[in-house]
Amino acid sequence: MGEVDQGEIVIKRQPRAVAEVRRFIRLTLGRWGMEDTPCLVASELVTNAIRYASTADDDVTVRLGRLEDGALWLEVQDATSEMPRIVDAALNSESGRGLFVVEQYTRYWGVRPLADQTGKVVFAVLDP
Repeated sequence: MGEVDQGEIVIKRQPRAVAEVRRFIRLTLGRWGMEDTPCLVASELVTNAIRYASTADDDVTVRLGRLEDGALWLEVQDATSEMPRIVDAALNSESGRGLFVVEQYTRYWGVRPLADQTGKVVFAVLDP
């Protein structure tokens, strides 16, 4: 199964960058005639990367693309090798549900470390 189209944006580790990523995702999805659900997944993954990346100068790279079957793949790369994990968030907690949301809206998701512990890529595949 081959790739048919893709896009990429590189952002700095700043909270306002999440809005930039959402705009990028919406523009790309609009070109492809797709709905907004990938925006939610991207927001959660980028928020985690920004929150947990090692220094303010580190870049976060977001890539997305479509496959021949119409599925969308999404990658968020950051410079920390700390692996994300799903946690049990308290009902009144303001955070801690991001990966749970990602799991609910994706076909599958995972993490692959980069060589020499220079970071990681969190990836997700969403059904068309």
